[in-house]
Amino acid sequence: MNRYAKFAAAFAITCAAGIAMAQVPSPPNPAPASSVLQVPAVPVAVAPAAALAAPAGAAHALTADDLSTFLDGMVPYMIQRGDVAGGVISVVKDGQLLFARGYGYADLEKRTPVSPETTLFRPGSTSKLFTWTAVMQQVEQGKLDLDHDVNEYLDFTIPARDGKPVTLRQLMTHTAGFEDTARGLLPRKPEDVDLERYLKAHIPARIFPPGEIVAYSNYGCGLAGYIVQRVSGERFEDYIRQHILDPLDMHHSSFAMPLPPPLAALMAKGYKSASDGKPQPFELVDPAPAGALSSSATDMANFMIAQLQGGRFGDTRILKQATAELMHSRQYTAAPGLNGFDLGFYQEDRNGQRIIGHGGDTMVFHSDLHLLLDANVGIFMSFNSAGDAGSVHVIRKAIFQAFLDRYFPKEAPAPATVATAKADAARVAGWYQASRRNDSALRMLYLFGQVNVAAKPDGTLAVSMLTDYAGKPLPWHETGPLHYSEVNGKSQLAFVADANGGIRYWATDAEVPVFLFQRVPAARSLGTVGPLLGASVAILLATLLSWFVGGWVRRHYRRPLQLTALQLRTRLLSHLGVLALLAVVLGWLTFIAVTSADESKLLDGSGTGWLYLLYVLGVFGLLGALAVLVHAVRAWMVPRRGRWVLAGETLLALAAIYLAWFIVAFGLVSFNVRF
Repeated sequence: MNRYAKFAAAFAITCAAGIAMAQVPSPPNPAPASSVLQVPAVPVAVAPAAALAAPAGAAHALTADDLSTFLDGMVPYMIQRGDVAGGVISVVKDGQLLFARGYGYADLEKRTPVSPETTLFRPGSTSKLFTWTAVMQQVEQGKLDLDHDVNEYLDFTIPARDGKPVTLRQLMTHTAGFEDTARGLLPRKPEDVDLERYLKAHIPARIFPPGEIVAYSNYGCGLAGYIVQRVSGERFEDYIRQHILDPLDMHHSSFAMPLPPPLAALMAKGYKSASDGKPQPFELVDPAPAGALSSSATDMANFMIAQLQGGRFGDTRILKQATAELMHSRQYTAAPGLNGFDLGFYQEDRNGQRIIGHGGDTMVFHSDLHLLLDANVGIFMSFNSAGDAGSVHVIRKAIFQAFLDRYFPKEAPAPATVATAKADAARVAGWYQASRRNDSALRMLYLFGQVNVAAKPDGTLAVSMLTDYAGKPLPWHETGPLHYSEVNGKSQLAFVADANGGIRYWATDAEVPVFLFQRVPAARSLGTVGPLLGASVAILLATLLSWFVGGWVRRHYRRPLQLTALQLRTRLLSHLGVLALLAVVLGWLTFIAVTSADESKLLDGSGTGWLYLLYVLGVFGLLGALAVLVHAVRAWMVPRRGRWVLAGETLLALAAIYLAWFIVAFGLVSFNVRF
């Protein structure tokens, strides 16, 4: 995405060099596949960026030796150039661990290398797969039904929407209609972690009809984990340990927070970046079922083997074959022909392979798990820092795409031609917002996250958030009615229309299918709001400047304003109104900048007080807009006012009216802190 563009240019060259080196045959690596490889402290050789794309041809044999050649020639350069402290990768095939390797450092100060067997990482939302597996275990036992109202299993109530309840199937496909919630997700103290208390205190609004719109929800997974806890009679953490971790010999894994001392000693340090070098505190997660797991790469390999083997690990089963097959079957897709959701796993089909998986991110740990079902292959990776400008997100994606292109290559089909391409491009062009959002309290933040779809003269599209490794928007060519393919690529994008032909949303398999993008009405789009908001603020600033200059001129020439007492009062209130409106806009822009730089302000809830302050400012802003309007009306009622004065007052009143609408439309006086 665009926010990673700062890193992309350097990364593209480095990644190209790494992949190019990995294509060159080399002598067998004398180190075992589970060894640790440290990042070399030598300058990185560069190659043309075109080398990023793996050459077409026969697939390489997926062996431990070839994986060593491939990954060891690429990953160290990636994490060094991306400013990532360390990482780990494990690969399984046909029920066996094929490759496990640590890269970089688990502790920068002590120069402790990463061990794939014993170093613990935080897989983040990949933890959800364990929660969903636990749900399916309870379905097997007849204690849960995927299509029953979840309120049957709860000791509190999730409100219905349109008379329809939430079901476990909807929770597992993220289609319950919940808005996103962030407050309290990463609490500061262990005593703040309480699954039951969190769920009862943070019930999100249901902003979509159930079963229709995918909108990723941590709350939904937490709710499912709580249901497992209630129907099993065991604490969630204990249930996972006894029924999943222990049977899979995952002895370096736990949902406990804080970790037991023996495991805490093995926990990798997390960093913002390698160059920052300051270890971050162990991250607490609430609700725990959504992302609290700590695990090693080889432990995660055991989980992948069990899922790939239909629930079987050696002589042990955590799921019946039929249950695993159901869990791995499509339940939802946002558009025909695109990846969607199975039960808990999202689909990642690519290169002709049927792929399911899940990624995960905390503030400092970043992970991915991918299962190639028909090839009986799985790959897990995790990194302990975000790196420079979020480079780890690009690294993860590039590693997996390169892995697929090397071992499961497939040429993209020749694109078809659609005669109505230019007309369709014009039809779908506009602004869109992600379905994963918070409408209750943070509409202002999500305004600036809107995505633009632009029609090009040749009938192709450019989507602002879908960029290459250099941050340049990818071109999309229409290959079917409202269905697009990446030019010279393999990704797909589709628009979905309503019964009247209006565009509802678009979805793509260029990103994981955990949300889609809904069309925004023109009045609320960033393309409209941005210029009008900017113009309104400019008018306010120009007005302030004119008042300052005008006051100085009048004092200099001793020409006081000839106004009545009432006119002076309304003029003063108008001045205060302008200051209040400016305070609202600048206050929210500051809040956005601060929370973007430090997401913990939202995730631990410490930004709540600032929201209340901003809401109070919003009230003063509305009163200020009224004062500006009243003063403008009175200016027109006074005889012999100059035309330039009237024009200025009118322009200022129009700006105030627009800002008053903006304050109301984007909830800047809602006093809602459910986020």
